[in-house]
Amino acid sequence: MRLLLVVLFIVVPIAELAVLIQIGELIGVWWTIALLVADAILGSLLARSQGRRVWQRFNEALRAGRAPAREVMDGALVLFGGALLLTPGFLSDILGAFLLLPPTRAFVRALLARRFADRMVASMTAGPRVARGPARPGDGSPRPRQAYDVEGTAVDSPPDALGPERRSAT
Repeated sequence: MRLLLVVLFIVVPIAELAVLIQIGELIGVWWTIALLVADAILGSLLARSQGRRVWQRFNEALRAGRAPAREVMDGALVLFGGALLLTPGFLSDILGAFLLLPPTRAFVRALLARRFADRMVASMTAGPRVARGPARPGDGSPRPRQAYDVEGTAVDSPPDALGPERRSAT
């Protein structure tokens, strides 16, 4: 974790400055500044359009009754990519564009899902921790009973089986 912070806060800004200096020497200071401003404007437009598309897909997933996991991850990647494009620097702009374009965003999403899938499944299925250690999915051990657990049977009733006072509430 410490190495990641060193890279993030020391190495990346030094690399960004080195690239900015090299491009500034190559094309001139004012052209470099103009390129950074144009890049930020185009990046914000791209982030806005991709954000709208992700939001539409999110709402479609909710209307279809499925969990919008992919759309949530896409939204986070679009948000992060847009922030990187607004940050001055060409290396961050390249990474930001990489996160905003749908084909490359799908690649990054697949990498992240593969990398963190075991953690996501474990955190969703483990339940509360007990003295014997964390519950492991599939080990057959039951989850300890909680005060908020309710016993009962669920019955699916068609809407016309409900009374008129209940039908208007749904």
